[in-house]
Amino acid sequence: MKALVYRSTGSWYTVKDEKGQFYNARIKGVFKIDDDITSTNPIAVGDEVTIEPENVTEDTAIITDILPRKNYINRQSPRVKHQQHIIAANLDQSLLIATLKDPRTSQGFIDRFLVVCEMYHVPAVIVFNKIDIYRDKEQEKLKELQEMYAALGYKVFPVSVEHKSGLDTLEALLKDRTTLVSGHSGVGKSTFINYLLPDQQIKTQTVSKWSGKGLHTTTFATMYDLPEGGRIIDTPGIRELAVTGLEREELSHYFPEMRERLHDCRYNNCIHINEPDCAIKEAVNNGHIHPDRYVSYLTILESINTKNY
Repeated sequence: MKALVYRSTGSWYTVKDEKGQFYNARIKGVFKIDDDITSTNPIAVGDEVTIEPENVTEDTAIITDILPRKNYINRQSPRVKHQQHIIAANLDQSLLIATLKDPRTSQGFIDRFLVVCEMYHVPAVIVFNKIDIYRDKEQEKLKELQEMYAALGYKVFPVSVEHKSGLDTLEALLKDRTTLVSGHSGVGKSTFINYLLPDQQIKTQTVSKWSGKGLHTTTFATMYDLPEGGRIIDTPGIRELAVTGLEREELSHYFPEMRERLHDCRYNNCIHINEPDCAIKEAVNNGHIHPDRYVSYLTILESINTKNY
């Protein structure tokens, strides 16, 4: 029978069948996955699988097959540097919660996340949380980022989860969709999910006073059903996000403002640094591409160049 993976702890999985029954499931023997995915985890939250209950009196089952994925989002494996760890699969959208204070989410991290979403065809939504504590400096930066990302076609929501401000429109966006919720530790992911699902009482923690960074509260990715329809996937806080499995010449294809201008470059394999007649550099100089986005592009390009993937 078919089932959906709600939680993965590495060797055991929580799955729900089409009748709504949950099972603790495991893989039997060697499991075959796509040859082009070098992943440390063969099955991820959001995967559709087939299972065989072990017997009628227990809630355990064997996973016998994994059904084709429509997409997935990955990160560099924390244990095996040159392999991927699939965070979640079969997503309708990805929601990145960012903060400009306590802790600060860098634009470089946001842009890396957007590149990963573009690579795997997952629509991305950016949520700037904790706007209630922003001073004039953060408010100005928020306005600049809102305008920049909205011009690129990304949906941007400034909210205060703590004060329940700006959440109605965001809630409507989640209805009847499977949404990955991600971001640094401490940005308010668990608080947001507790707002959506008050019965779950997901553990929250404050930002570390000595480091200014968030503390991990989620160990494994977990999917939850929303009462009004749809699902959200809570992920462990991500401190760094490496762009993996990408050639240098491909990177600009995942920046929307660059993608639409690539055919205007003189060279098909232009990487937009020193080449003559480069449409991307010209667009930066003319103000048509934000210089901060170009800096993000160069930073990611350098990480690919030095083989950090």
